[in-house]
Amino acid sequence: MDSTSAQSPSSSPYATHEVTNQAPPLPPYDASDDRALLEGLRREGAGWAEEDVRRLGLRAGSAQAQEWGELANRNEPELRTHDRYGNRVDEVDFHPSWHHLMRTAVAEGLAGAPWADDRPGAHVARTAGGLVWGHTEAGHGCPTSMTYAAVPALRATPELAKVYEPLLTSREYDPELRVPTEKAGLLAGMGMTEKQGGSDVRTNTTVATPTAEAGVYTLRGHKWFTSAPMCDVFLVLAQAPGGLSCFLVPRILPDGGRNPFRIQRLKDKLGNRSNASSEPEFDGTVAWLVGPEGRGVKTIIEMVNCTRLDCVMSSATLMRKTLVEAGHHTRYRGAFGARLIDQPLMRNVLADLALESEAATTLTLRLAGAADRAVRGDAGEKAFRRIATAVGKYWVTKRGPAFTAEALECLGGNGYVEDSGMPRHYREAPLLSIWEGSGNVNALDVLRALGREPDTTEALFAELALARGADTRLDETVTSLRRQLAETDQMGARRLVERMALALQASLLVRYAPHPVADAFCATRLGGDWGHSFGTLPAGADLGTILDRALPVREG
Repeated sequence: MDSTSAQSPSSSPYATHEVTNQAPPLPPYDASDDRALLEGLRREGAGWAEEDVRRLGLRAGSAQAQEWGELANRNEPELRTHDRYGNRVDEVDFHPSWHHLMRTAVAEGLAGAPWADDRPGAHVARTAGGLVWGHTEAGHGCPTSMTYAAVPALRATPELAKVYEPLLTSREYDPELRVPTEKAGLLAGMGMTEKQGGSDVRTNTTVATPTAEAGVYTLRGHKWFTSAPMCDVFLVLAQAPGGLSCFLVPRILPDGGRNPFRIQRLKDKLGNRSNASSEPEFDGTVAWLVGPEGRGVKTIIEMVNCTRLDCVMSSATLMRKTLVEAGHHTRYRGAFGARLIDQPLMRNVLADLALESEAATTLTLRLAGAADRAVRGDAGEKAFRRIATAVGKYWVTKRGPAFTAEALECLGGNGYVEDSGMPRHYREAPLLSIWEGSGNVNALDVLRALGREPDTTEALFAELALARGADTRLDETVTSLRRQLAETDQMGARRLVERMALALQASLLVRYAPHPVADAFCATRLGGDWGHSFGTLPAGADLGTILDRALPVREG
């Protein structure tokens, strides 16, 4: 090559420009660097776990853990119905990154471990851990959540709990399918819904036939949306002679044989793609009765309370994660002569998102505290948990998709491409309002609790009364809620539950958050000084205080 044909990179006809004004990749960060989270952790009785939560937060924000989340979603699980010899195996293969995420989650106590921990606040510590480790990715939270939720349901049959609870509360992750009692730790899944009924589980057609052995049945039927089919055991609803009942179904039988659990296909889902969701069929599948015959719904209700709390937790986590991403981008991106984060309108958007995120996180930890104290015998907290979890599940998960969309928009076109990671978060957001009962199901459940369990009403208003006199807008909302309860039917259920959720969030912020945060929340969510989208906070809102509290991420 002669000198006339050689070109430097800068003189190449393809080197048309220098890349400027682009935010650098989000550096490793501390996912626990969230004042609302740490304050709630201490307030709800789990301050002893702060060191562990902070350690897990640093790991969640590490480059390695973030890459695990990306790879687990890019390399989706694959179903193998048969082995090379033609034997039916019905196994699901996962990318190594999935196993790294799961191993960490189980070891850190995010599955069933709190049930084996007698320390007050153990369930709060688990929730706080989920709020930070969820910054990696959401799909693997499904099997850990179901494992956590299976323990109280299984206790309806003490002889089964005696065998399986020590394994479900283990911190050992063992993904190999083997005889459950020969493993160091187990994961649990659920098989509740069917094609014809969905949330209306009383229409289930799967039949449970008693065998000659007491408590042992065989199942024949199908399930429509069974997540985490690679789990070791499942809680399944089926129609026994005495009515709809709950059963424990292991994948591997005590003799080492495979229990018929034929996976017809994996769901091709909008999001949550790292996690396998399946359609299994049962045909002669061996199952053990959990709780009495005909009391299946009552048996699993504790399970539902747990998984609904995890839906709230996961939505709050997704809000926080996308707010961190939006804050990072706007710190580095410039427009119209200033950094985006310094532009008044963008500051309004970010501050509005920060209010929503703090309210969601604060409510999540309050619900976790109620769950922890309810487990330890506090009747008032049990009643509060019953209604407040359904209220929180309805509202926080409803806010998630709108929040995530607005956070994505903070990145502009950069946020719309897969490389940014924001589309994955956006696809994840709607799941949490659907899983464990859609909005209508939860709103109707609130009405049911108000009508049939008057102690739940009093528990809710007792909680709201703790903030009485601190903010006139909140006081007026609580007074009107009392009137609204007597007038609401199904048509007004969503409106009622929304106001209950906002009043509950406001009462917590008034009591625990800095005044600028609580005042802006009450002015907008209760006082009506707000538009129909994020970024419409009133002119007097203290955006600086709100943003400094919400975005303390240390970068560099």
